[in-house]
Amino acid sequence: MMILTIDVGNTNTVLGIFEQGKLLKDWRISTDHDKTSDEYGVLLDNLFDFAGFKIEEIKGVIISSVVPPVVMVLKEASTKYLELEPMLIGPGIKTGMNIKMDDPREVGADRIVNAVAAYRKYGGPLIIVDFGTATTFCAVSPNGDYVGGAIAPGISISTEALFRQAAKLPRIELKRPETAIGKNTIDGMCSGIVYGFVGQVEGLVRRFKQELGPATKVIGTGGLVNLIAGETSAIDLVEPLLTLEGLNYIGTINGITEKAGG
Repeated sequence: MMILTIDVGNTNTVLGIFEQGKLLKDWRISTDHDKTSDEYGVLLDNLFDFAGFKIEEIKGVIISSVVPPVVMVLKEASTKYLELEPMLIGPGIKTGMNIKMDDPREVGADRIVNAVAAYRKYGGPLIIVDFGTATTFCAVSPNGDYVGGAIAPGISISTEALFRQAAKLPRIELKRPETAIGKNTIDGMCSGIVYGFVGQVEGLVRRFKQELGPATKVIGTGGLVNLIAGETSAIDLVEPLLTLEGLNYIGTINGITEKAGG
C-alpha cells in the first residue's frame, strides 16, 4: 500500500512515495503559489508516470505545509485526481510528541515532523538543524519533548538580500569556498556566506548543548544541508529527507492506511 507524502516549504515542495515504511521515490519541485489544482494534478501524473508508478496505486496522502494557500490547492488536487482526502499536519493530529512551547500552534508543521522523525530514529536529546528558506534549530529533550528552538534567515534569502541591497555585489552560485580568504569578490562572498553560516551553526549548537547536555546528537536536514554539513563537525548526521520520513510515520500512527481504504 503506497502513501504519498508532501512537504510544502516556502521555496521548495518535496514529495515522496512510501510503501511499508520504505521510501521508493522522492522529488523536489519549486513551491508555486500560482499553480491550480489541475496543474498539480497533471504534474503528479507526469512525475508518477516517468518513475513507473500509477497514480491509482496511492492509497493515502499526508501533507505538511508552511504555505496555507498551496496546501488548499494540493488538497483539492488530491481529492480530484487521487480520489483521496489528504491528512494535514495540524491540531488534532497525533504525533506522539509533547510540544512544550508557550503556544504549540506557533510551531511550524515541518519542525514538528522533523523532530518526531529524528527522535524515533535516534532518541534524545537532539538538535535538528533544517537548512531551508529559514535555518531552523529545534531542540528535543532526552525523553522526547519538543522544548523549543531558534529561527535564523536562510542561506538563499540571505544571499539574495546581499545581492539586492549592495549595488556592486553580484548574484552568485552557492558553492564550497576553496579558501577562507577570498582573492576576488565572488570568492569572498562564497567564503562569507558558507563559513558565516557554518559559524552560526557551530555557535547555536554549542549554546543548545549547554542547555540540553554534551551528549546531544545534531541532525542536519533540508535542501542546503550538504553545503554546510561538509564544513563542520558540529553536525553528526545528515538526513536530507527527514521530513518525508516523519510524515510517513505520523500518517501510519494516525491510521492513514485504514482511512484511505475506507
